[in-house]
Amino acid sequence: MTEKAEPEVNWDELRPQLIKMSLELGPLIVFFIANARADIFVATAWFMGAMAVSLILSWAILKKIAVMPLVTGVVVLVFGGLTLWLQDDTFIKMKPTITNVLFGSVLLGGLLFGQSLLKYVFGEVYKLRPEGWSKLTFNWGVFFFVLAVINEVLWRNFSTDFWVAFKVWGIMPLTVIFSLSQMSLLNKYAPADEPEHVPPVVVES
Repeated sequence: MTEKAEPEVNWDELRPQLIKMSLELGPLIVFFIANARADIFVATAWFMGAMAVSLILSWAILKKIAVMPLVTGVVVLVFGGLTLWLQDDTFIKMKPTITNVLFGSVLLGGLLFGQSLLKYVFGEVYKLRPEGWSKLTFNWGVFFFVLAVINEVLWRNFSTDFWVAFKVWGIMPLTVIFSLSQMSLLNKYAPADEPEHVPPVVVES
């Protein structure tokens, strides 16, 4: 009986995701360090600058800016600007809630109209049957709402330092774990001639 060969890692598919994840994680690390050395307002200013640099590097390296990081960047600049202008950190703390509710609403709302909108985000990378796109879109939509609830609980009930730390070192692992949990779905609904997929990771900045 012939042993089934282990699937090879598709580096052409993995490399852009690693670059994308690094560019999205970078501003969060800058945010964490600036908050630890100064305060939330200084950190917000650095966060806005780092987010702008991240988007520019994404365009320079990947030759495109993904929809989700672009929307997140715009929201960061708007709510970060309000935070600095009004000297009220409520705005930057609510930013993840608003971003995640927006993404979740768009994805789940699209399904109500028979549209798996996640296909337009990852359709160039992944080949899935329609049922697979619908299930993946639903899962990510629900996950975004879960992240929104977590953010609301944290910023309203814990210190700013704890909120910043969890935003950087808690949300990222949760997102990676969730992304890996979608591996079986990606491979179950992939066409038979497609290689093993690397699950998408969407970093919430």
